[in-house]
Amino acid sequence: MAKVIAYRRLQLYFGLKSKGWNRYLWLNVQALALNLLKPSQTLVHTKYFTSRISAPADKVKRQNTYIEALDTLTDFAIFYGKYQMNTATCRQCGFIQSVPQEKMTDVNIAVELMQDVFQDSFDTAVFISADSDLVGPVAAVERLFPNKRVVVGCPPDRFSTNLTRTANAYFTIDRGPIARSLFPDRVTSRSGFVLQRPEPWK
Repeated sequence: MAKVIAYRRLQLYFGLKSKGWNRYLWLNVQALALNLLKPSQTLVHTKYFTSRISAPADKVKRQNTYIEALDTLTDFAIFYGKYQMNTATCRQCGFIQSVPQEKMTDVNIAVELMQDVFQDSFDTAVFISADSDLVGPVAAVERLFPNKRVVVGCPPDRFSTNLTRTANAYFTIDRGPIARSLFPDRVTSRSGFVLQRPEPWK
């Protein structure tokens, strides 16, 4: 059986949001990875890359609930980046505002990918992302380890020509496997607390 590690980036969340698929945000990303595999493949680990938000309070609560639900999964790890506030100027009116920008996530993914490939942890790496910043590490794996495969699963409403050209293969994740990969409405956390699916995600 071919060993697979799935790497999931925050872009999946924004893809679901832009499609208006809020009811799928209560997503078990490990179940999704399993639903994307071929019968000859075995999922050995899932790695989830995200950043904690600090406001508004209702979104912070939803994110905390979701991360606690993810923390119940086995053979699963969460890696955190951070948000940095940058200024952006409107081209039309000149208004200057602070815009949060995610930092460290791409570095975290690159480090984990290279560590896993050097430790021979997988035969195939599946990236659930459409971030062209990942072209470098993907190309490095293919150049240094031609026996390894990197496959890109493009989230809904997201695509990167550069990344998909660099990968050994790619596909677009449609509604079907996502709909089959949700957590139950109630999940018991590791501490025994019952986590409720957030109302806006129903």
